[in-house]
Amino acid sequence: MPRIAIIDRAAMNAEQARVYDAAKAGSGIVGGPYYAYIRLPKLFEAAQNMRESLSGGPLSPREQQVINLTVARHWGARYPWFAQARRSLAVGVPQAVIDAINARKPPELPDLRERACHIVARELLANKDLTDATYAAAEKDLGTEGLVAAVATTGSFSMTCMTANTFGIEPPADNPTPLAP
Repeated sequence: MPRIAIIDRAAMNAEQARVYDAAKAGSGIVGGPYYAYIRLPKLFEAAQNMRESLSGGPLSPREQQVINLTVARHWGARYPWFAQARRSLAVGVPQAVIDAINARKPPELPDLRERACHIVARELLANKDLTDATYAAAEKDLGTEGLVAAVATTGSFSMTCMTANTFGIEPPADNPTPLAP
């Protein structure tokens, strides 16, 4: 049960309605942690813009999903895990990779860039930094712009996960790939 009341579109003030309608017409993503963000319309809009900026950046959709799954697993964020597992399958991330990340096991990622994304996200979350060796390998595999995007995606999606956890945003009951305990 959410800790925060979900504001119905009809009850939103003018600024909330403006950013909600823009998001609905654009990405269509207005649920999950956005139920909390709508209380601060500028934050809602900034989060939408950050998501859009990163999704149009140097990382492929699969690379982004590997990061998002790694971040959601780290934070134990059930709603983000649900949404990202579903999105990962849609962009071709194998169920075995999703299951391995869910079980906190190294996923089998033959693609060097996808593997680098997982390693960067996992190490950043565990150690709050990258070792020189990880940095050098990730920069080689992803390029400088890709490494910047991987770090930014890890941080941005961490905010999403913390928001969902704090405000009790839960996945639907018929979640096909629930987050493991």
